[in-house]
Amino acid sequence: MASTKTAFLFDVDNTLVDNDRVQAELMRQLEHDVGPDSNRQYWTIFEELRAELGYADYLGALQRYRVRNPRDFRILAVSDFLINYPFANRLYPNSLDVVAACGNFGALAIVSDGDVVFQPLKVHRSGLHEAFGGNVLIYIHKEQELDDIAARYPADHYVFIDDKVRILTAVKKIWGERVTTVFPRQGHYALDQREVAKYPAPDVMIERIGAMLELDLARLART
Repeated sequence: MASTKTAFLFDVDNTLVDNDRVQAELMRQLEHDVGPDSNRQYWTIFEELRAELGYADYLGALQRYRVRNPRDFRILAVSDFLINYPFANRLYPNSLDVVAACGNFGALAIVSDGDVVFQPLKVHRSGLHEAFGGNVLIYIHKEQELDDIAARYPADHYVFIDDKVRILTAVKKIWGERVTTVFPRQGHYALDQREVAKYPAPDVMIERIGAMLELDLARLART
């Protein structure tokens, strides 16, 4: 692929999609369908699996719950809830406007972490796959895959937008001045002051993803 001057690389969860709200609704659905004890068991399994895999695997946690509770058919309703979830309704305000505006100043790609079923489904159902022209990368640990990202989307400069300061710091450490890190303060990771304080300040901090429309995108893209 030919090199471009600038590429804008967007995270998905709590950057473009309000994943905290999705998770809160899943909690309520579990409480309704399987009851409080099974709800707690599911989230215990979920955290075990996240520690094991390094990313959130909602469907994998359902499957593991089913292995431990093979006669609990109530969990099938939760699977239906997740598979048919209306992710387009959970895009943050102006998310698609931001993507379109950035597209005027450089290449666009989604760079996300996640499983190989639910995360692609989320990207498709939210309309993000179409908005990014199919330029979607989903890794286990994207901050460890920067060489692959650069090979697939070569650019002189990158703008990396993510709600996790830990990831922005890792990217900045490797790419240095080649990247501008943008931190939208959305979601529980971004609002965890103790966690954020562990790392250097990103290059640009905004209160919401829609605030990117108020930035000088040409300057950000170094065009």
